Amino acid sequence: MGEGDVVEILRFGFYTLAVMVGPALIAALVTGLVISILQTLTQIQEMTLANVPKIFITMIVIMLFLPLSFSALKAFMDQIVQMIVGI
Repeated sequence: MGEGDVVEILRFGFYTLAVMVGPALIAALVTGLVISILQTLTQIQEMTLANVPKIFITMIVIMLFLPLSFSALKAFMDQIVQMIVGI
């Protein structure tokens, strides 16, 4: 296994990581931004008002994108197994 193989594994690993956590991070970001704007407009500065919806929306998005995450992880593991078999 050469440097190119290691770089390819890392590249595909980072891509898999982005596919798995990207939707949840984007949902948390958008939810936090919307809640912050609403808090600014209404001048209600309650911390639980910011955190509870963000956690709830993030969990829903994780459940919705779970099949995509599993398929990305399966593809990554298939590639790793193929490289191990090829050694």
